[in-house]
Parts: sequence; C-alpha cells; structure tokens
Amino acid sequence: MRAEVPAKGCIETVADEVLLVRAAQADATAFAPLYQQYYPRIYRYLRARVSTDEDAADLTHAVFVRALAALPEYRDRGLPFAAWLFRIARNIATDSQRRHRPTVDLDTMPEERYATGANPPEQAALAAERLDRLRVILATLDSDKRELLTLRFAGGLTSAEIAAVVGKREGAVKRQLSRIIQGLREHYGEA
Repeated sequence: MRAEVPAKGCIETVADEVLLVRAAQADATAFAPLYQQYYPRIYRYLRARVSTDEDAADLTHAVFVRALAALPEYRDRGLPFAAWLFRIARNIATDSQRRHRPTVDLDTMPEERYATGANPPEQAALAAERLDRLRVILATLDSDKRELLTLRFAGGLTSAEIAAVVGKREGAVKRQLSRIIQGLREHYGEA
C-alpha cells in the first residue's frame, strides 16, 4: 500500500515533507511541491547575499537544479529538508561570491523588499534614516554573523535548521544569534 502524498504546497508536518521527499526521489516530477514550498525562502536568502534580482534568481535556479540532481543520494538524518536545501544554497552563494566578489548594497534592493507600505514623506525619511543607521551597524559585523542573520531573517530558518546549515549545535546558534541581536540593539540605541 502506497502512502498518500500531500497536495501541492501543503507541507504542514515533518511527515508530509518526508513523504514528498520520498516521492520526489522515486519520480523527479514529484519534486514540484518541494520546489514551490521552498523557492520563496531560498530566493529571499540568496537575494540578501547578492546585488541583483537576476543574480538571486540565477542562483536559486542553480540550487534547485543541484538539489534535484543530488536528491537520489539525500538521506533523512533527522534534520529538516530545508537545512539540506539551505546548505546547498549557502555553498552556491559562497562559490558565486568567490568567483565574482560582489558587494551587496541594500540601496540596490527594490524598495518593496523592506518598505512597510506607503508612508507620508516624513515617515519615509525617518524610515530611510533608520535603515541607513542599521546598514552602518550591520557593516561592522563579520561575515559569519551577517550569515547567521541572513539565514534567520531572509531565509526564515529556525535555529535548528541554521545549525544544520552551518555545522554547529542548535544551542550555540541560539546563543550566538541572541548575542548578535542584543549587540545590534545596543549599537542601534547608541547611534
């Protein structure tokens, strides 16, 4: 008797995800629900690491091509499938940065990525000023700390998933994220 595969875009539990992964391992056309589930998160993560929408889209495509090719060798080791995908994304982004050495300028990101809506000019100016202050503070962080923040906030990963991506313990990731965020709060308040 074959297990029922969840409907497209309906990954609600780990069991649903496991069923989808197994189905995709058996038939590549069954990869579509996993792609649909994770594409937005992978894209946001990569968009935070590169300077253009096109680069993010290209890298996101490369992640899913590599994931699909490696899927037959994927083994569930008690870690979320997302951690496996984000590890692939992180490796592809790192390889791309080694080749191109781009810098990410938040000013080049479309406003809808960080705007909260149509603001009156005064509010927009204050928001821009706050964002500029935050950029300056973020620029002082080393790349490992920025990477953790990017995985957490752009990628939407949990501490456990981040730990799996970066090869650390979950507790260590939680403590490090907490210290980074507390440090940002302190610096932001002083600026």
